[in-house]
Amino acid sequence: MACSIRPTLSSFRFSSLATRSLSRSFLRLPDITTRGLGESHKLRATGILRRDGNIMRVMASQASTAASPENTLEWVKQDKRRMLHVVYRVGDLDRTIKFYTECLGMKLLRKRDIPEERYTNAFLGYGPEDSHFVIELTYNYGVDKYDIGAGFGHFGIAVDDVTKTVELIRAKGGKITREPGPVKGGSTVIAFIEDPDGYKFELLERGPTPEPLCQVMLRVGDLKRSIEFYEKAFGLELLRTRDNPEYKYTIAMMGYGPEDKSTVLELTYNYGVKEYDKGNAYAQIAIGTDDVYKTAEAVKLAGGKITREPGPLPGINTKITACLDPDGWKTVFVDNVDFLKELE
Repeated sequence: MACSIRPTLSSFRFSSLATRSLSRSFLRLPDITTRGLGESHKLRATGILRRDGNIMRVMASQASTAASPENTLEWVKQDKRRMLHVVYRVGDLDRTIKFYTECLGMKLLRKRDIPEERYTNAFLGYGPEDSHFVIELTYNYGVDKYDIGAGFGHFGIAVDDVTKTVELIRAKGGKITREPGPVKGGSTVIAFIEDPDGYKFELLERGPTPEPLCQVMLRVGDLKRSIEFYEKAFGLELLRTRDNPEYKYTIAMMGYGPEDKSTVLELTYNYGVKEYDKGNAYAQIAIGTDDVYKTAEAVKLAGGKITREPGPLPGINTKITACLDPDGWKTVFVDNVDFLKELE
């Protein structure tokens, strides 16, 4: 039986970088807000210097983003961005780690227990965090079940041989929800499986790739609106769209690089469905940026909602900002330099 989930901070914290302080500050459910630093372009400090009896007033900018809206949105296209990791909750951490390592071929990169906050994190993937998109699992003490909801779709993993991978998963007791075969309307061989918590994974047959953890699929209520938001606010490129009128849905692939070499965001619009129940299992994606202040301004200009104002976290210098897209999906942006320092 799943135990009740109380809306306390410790129940919903998720550490996305390599320190406890970071996890305590921003990885929370969307309905928990954190007071931030205010609009960055308004942060000013005044100093007074005396010299030879004269008073000189010096205005010092602490975090100014004086650029025009047009320049800010143009800057997004030039920003050095990369998807860092995806965060979600599981009911049995050891069970999930065993499944991901033995069935999906991932490596356990690191694990951290925070007993005073009653949660444990595990990071898994196909390469180091400074160069690969990875998974961050979070186990909250005493919570053995979560509601995945209808909004989250699946994760995508590129494999050399889908049939062989499926047979391995079947032998390990895994659940196969779609047997190997060509995708409808195409030739790519795919299959679908479920992990022990019910998260779906699409297996895609591809040749060698530097980023096997290749997709995160989310459902949205207005595909055109979402594409425009992610282009403007996130700097994601629309790689392709595919309409499937027979099955009444349309998808859009967006990313910071080609599908066969980088992780992409797959947005799915089901005809006539405007809203989805997001449950309480899936948390967010983290993305690296060179400037969290400009990123926050761009998100606001594109119609997104800032849930954590940009700035350094208490006790450490890591700068972050968090936001919601028009459908309420959460993303955290992390300063690139600070992220690498945290990993050290």
